[in-house]
Amino acid sequence: MGLAHKLPQADWTRRADLAALVAALGAEQVRWVGGAVRDTLLGSAVKDIDAATSHEPAEVVSRLEAVGIRTIPTGIDHGTVTALLADGPIEVTTLRHDVSTDGRRATVAFATEWRADAARRDFTINALYVHPDTLEIDDWFGGLDDLAAQRVRFIGDARERIREDHLRILRYYRFQARFGSELDADAEKACAELAPMLKGLSRERVAMELLNLLALPDPGDTVARMFERGVLPVVLPECGPEQVAALRALIGEERRQGAEPAALRRLAALLPADPRAAEQVAARLRLSSAQKKRLVTDAGRTETPGDPRPLAYRLGREPAVDRLLLAGASLAPLDGWDIPELPLKGGEIVARGISAGPEVARILRAVEDRWVAEGFPGRERVDALLDEELAN
Repeated sequence: MGLAHKLPQADWTRRADLAALVAALGAEQVRWVGGAVRDTLLGSAVKDIDAATSHEPAEVVSRLEAVGIRTIPTGIDHGTVTALLADGPIEVTTLRHDVSTDGRRATVAFATEWRADAARRDFTINALYVHPDTLEIDDWFGGLDDLAAQRVRFIGDARERIREDHLRILRYYRFQARFGSELDADAEKACAELAPMLKGLSRERVAMELLNLLALPDPGDTVARMFERGVLPVVLPECGPEQVAALRALIGEERRQGAEPAALRRLAALLPADPRAAEQVAARLRLSSAQKKRLVTDAGRTETPGDPRPLAYRLGREPAVDRLLLAGASLAPLDGWDIPELPLKGGEIVARGISAGPEVARILRAVEDRWVAEGFPGRERVDALLDEELAN
């Protein structure tokens, strides 16, 4: 059963600030396109709203600023201007067609036809254009039927689309994991055949797509298919069958314990339990310092992570949760528990007659170790522990 050829009314379609933008540009020169259209049709939450327009960027800026709408030239060389509206920014992009592509970037020229702009997009479900006043949908490539069938299909020839932008291989799998149930045989074959092209992409783009995929509710089947078809080994050669199985187990454990998905935790599952390997992957994918630290900490996991509360005290709550879930251990001991702070400072030890320096640090560490081992008792017990250490 196909979807209606008219977009249902949604909160975002009723926004007064969007109506002002449309009035400034002209309803016949604007179409809503992309994720907002697709997600509205699916009844999903809408995050970003994108508009296509037949106006060139300078004209967009002129018309919007004439009615008091500020703009930022976020991608003006490629036709994109961000309109700063009261209820959130909107990207407005001039109709385009590709002049040349090399798999990593495209040279574009401005176009005047909606269909020409749609033809350069990746998947049929992302090429649905909506009139801002009538909400009528233009669908030139069968996107509505594909959306209804939960099928992710490239526009035109899959291999040609991938050669234009190699990242579309990873985007295909991400969209398939999010929206798809029925596999498109041609898309699957094309991604497997052209997977080596992923080596030429910037590491940041690969990391972004991989983490976005892993953040989805259940990417297990998709990741397994990527591995089996030789796609995942191109971007993550450290991953083997055991790691794919570990990801499936982790996703099951997250669901069983009601834990929110975490892309970095899941990436750790796809790597051996080896901090050095995690460091290499973090460097290759150009992860941030914080992301690297979490990935390396997760890679230091063991099959028996130990008592959850001391683990959380030593590592922090987030890494402790990661390690527990990766090991299939219960998070229950951490529910409603705030990580305490040792109620003892080095200055107090100095005040007891110990000269500032290594000996103070040793005593403080010894008291802390015993305090943690005893389950974080109160100040009175900490004072007793200090007395015992000073007496030794």
